[in-house]
Amino acid sequence: MKVEQIYTGCLAHGAYYITSNGEAAIVDPLREIQPYLDRAEKDGVKIKYILETHFHADFVSGHLDLAKATGAQIVFGPTAKPEFDAFVATDNEVLPLGDVSIKVLHTPGHTMESSCFLLQDENGVDYAVFTGDTLFIGDVGRPDLAQKAAQMTMEELAATLYHSLRNKVMTLNDEVIVYPGHGAGSACGKNMSKETVSTIGEQKANNYALRANMTEQEFVNEVTDGLLPPPGYFPQNAALNKKGYESVTVVLDRGNKKLSPTEFELVYAETEAVILDTRDAAEFHKGIVPGSINIGLDGQFAPWLGALIPNVTQQILLITNDGKEEETLIRMARIGYDNVVGILKGGFDTWKKDGRPYETIRRIDALTFEQEWKNNQDKIIDLRRSSEFDAEHLVAAENVPLDFINDHLASFPKDKHFFIHCAGGYRSMIGASILKSRGWNNFTDVEGGFAAIAKTNMEKTNYVCPSAL
Repeated sequence: MKVEQIYTGCLAHGAYYITSNGEAAIVDPLREIQPYLDRAEKDGVKIKYILETHFHADFVSGHLDLAKATGAQIVFGPTAKPEFDAFVATDNEVLPLGDVSIKVLHTPGHTMESSCFLLQDENGVDYAVFTGDTLFIGDVGRPDLAQKAAQMTMEELAATLYHSLRNKVMTLNDEVIVYPGHGAGSACGKNMSKETVSTIGEQKANNYALRANMTEQEFVNEVTDGLLPPPGYFPQNAALNKKGYESVTVVLDRGNKKLSPTEFELVYAETEAVILDTRDAAEFHKGIVPGSINIGLDGQFAPWLGALIPNVTQQILLITNDGKEEETLIRMARIGYDNVVGILKGGFDTWKKDGRPYETIRRIDALTFEQEWKNNQDKIIDLRRSSEFDAEHLVAAENVPLDFINDHLASFPKDKHFFIHCAGGYRSMIGASILKSRGWNNFTDVEGGFAAIAKTNMEKTNYVCPSAL
């Protein structure tokens, strides 16, 4: 028996590859299936099952393409109603895999079809549980995403999750390994650890939501407290996973259309496409195709794309570094953004060499920021999440989380200069590009963000550990 976690940092997502005696199962695969096919071929095994813990909202699963390529059976837990051929297992049903077995545990609460898959070894001993979004390391799945589909309130879903955890998950032996669907950075929970593997015993001891003496009402109150609105693309991804979608090969072939600067401008004029530039912030601010939004590929690209361009059907024109075109298309397709209508051939350098007009964004280091602010006391806007801001911030700063920048544009003055920053510079350049594309020119971005600013002598609040807030 072999278990491998295939972790994708951009989505904070864990897929799993399980093999035993010539057969394999994949748990919650991403949309691009070639890595799973390559592993199976290398190991000389046949993929028998594709195990889906629920209808995912934060990414498009690869279950359909993988089933078509391998003949494997797609498996959901009880109450799931997929609109394609799949096996809907009963609670406690056992699926044989080589010399081991996988037991289906129906654990509703995050969604009503949510299920965990319990791996039992050759001797029938419980070995590991794949918990999807039911149980994370340090947290549990948020109960507010499936309210419409379940026709339940988030409090009712949270109460359902309470009983699923206590009756199905916490009864497992302390030594059973916990393999969750996500880690820190995912919007599917609020308090996830950076660790991506644990045990039932460790979680019973350390996870706030698994306290032994916790009442149902305490669980409901704590799990629902402080939940931020989910990214706008979540319901659309859940629908794609339930109803079906185009093959990722078709999507990549269609999107990988290289355009000259003239063709790029023409498509932009004739469509309602958004220009998305995926270069690093350090490059982007020095040269910008007018109207571009920057979401750097070397960061949490997919979640920020989904949060700030929430319609997955939006037409998009791409600007990338040379050689990054296919990677960008794949990472967009992972969350259902399939409507790329062209890519600027040769990237921004081609645009500049062609003599096209371009813009810049002023960016300064933290020491220069400190000196300039002493001289002018201009407004400072911190684009970090409220939890980060509450933990520690500049006394003079105002908080406008990047997640909600489109709803709070009135917070950014147009008649006087202001500064913006985030934690390290990635998010503030996203925010800067949004402001620039909408006509703001009177601001300065602080390179290095709060991590660099904290080393200056600017007045800060006392640090408060986020877990104490």
